[in-house]
Amino acid sequence: MKRFVLTALVASAFSLPVLAADYTIIAPANPGGGWDQTARTIQTVMQKESISRSVQVQNVPGAGGTIGLAQFVSQSKGNPNALIVGGYVMVGAILNNKAPVTLKDVTPVARLTGEYEAIVVPASSPLKTMGDLVEALKKDPGSVSWGGGSAGGTDHILVGQIAKAAGVDPKKINYIAFSGGGEALAAILGSQVSAGVSGYGEFESQIKAGTLRLLAVSSDKRIDGVDGPTLKEAGVDVVVQNWRMIAAAPGLTDEQKAAISADIEKLVTSATWQETLKTKGWQDTYLSGKAFEEQLAKDISATEATLKDIGLVQ
Repeated sequence: MKRFVLTALVASAFSLPVLAADYTIIAPANPGGGWDQTARTIQTVMQKESISRSVQVQNVPGAGGTIGLAQFVSQSKGNPNALIVGGYVMVGAILNNKAPVTLKDVTPVARLTGEYEAIVVPASSPLKTMGDLVEALKKDPGSVSWGGGSAGGTDHILVGQIAKAAGVDPKKINYIAFSGGGEALAAILGSQVSAGVSGYGEFESQIKAGTLRLLAVSSDKRIDGVDGPTLKEAGVDVVVQNWRMIAAAPGLTDEQKAAISADIEKLVTSATWQETLKTKGWQDTYLSGKAFEEQLAKDISATEATLKDIGLVQ
C-alpha cells in the first residue's frame, strides 16, 4: 500500500506543469510614460495569460533611462527574474550622457513595439509637401525651425538624418527642443516653428481635424489608416522607428535566456497582447534573438553617427 501511494505521488509530481517565473520589470521612467505603459501592459498580459504568476513593476526614472539601466545592471546580474524595458530614446541618452553602463551590459530579448515619426506643419503653412520643406532647408537651413522633443532624442535624430539625406550639414539645423509634447504641439499650432516632429500618435487628432498638415512619416512603407507618404516616397531616404524593447539581466545561462525568450514569445503572440496593441495604437514590430541583436547594433551605430553629425557627441 505504501509503495502504491509513493508511486502515485511521484507520478503526480512529474505530471505537474512547470511553475511560471515571477518577474520584476524595471521601467526606467516616471509613471505614465511610454516605457511605464509598456511595462505595465506586459505585467497585465503576462498575468492574464498565465505566463507568470506574479509580475512587479518598479519605476526608476532619470537621464533618459540611464539611471534605471545602471541600477538594473548593478543589482540584477545573473537574476533570470529581472527584466527592463527601454527603447530607442535610451540609445541617444547613453551617448549624450556618456553613461558608463550601456545596452551592451544587458541581455537583449526582443523589440516589442514601435512608433514611426511624423513631420507636420500648421494647416496655414506655405509648405505644402515634404519636397517644399526640403527645398527650404537646402536654401537656408537656419530659416527652417523644427520643433520636437529633447535634444538628442528620436525627433532630433530624425531631423539630423533628413538634413544629411538632403545634402545639408546637420550642424546647421535649427532644432528647438521642448520638454513636453503639449508644449511642442502648441508651438507648432501657433506657427512658432516651421515644422514639427514627433510620434504620429501625438499629432493624429490634429491631422484628422485639419489643423495640422502631415508631410511625411518615417516608416519604410505606408501605414494603414495614415494618409501621408513615407519620407522615401518624398525623396528623402530615411527610415526611423521609435521602438520599445525588453531586456534581461547580464550573466544568464543559455537555458535562462531561452526560458525568458519563450515567455516573451508567448506574450506577443497572445490574443490579449494583440488586442492591446490595437487599443493603444502601437505598431507590432516584434523582433527577437539574433535578428534583434543585429538590428540593435545597427541602430546604435547609426545613432552615434547622427549625433556626431549634429554635434552633440564628439
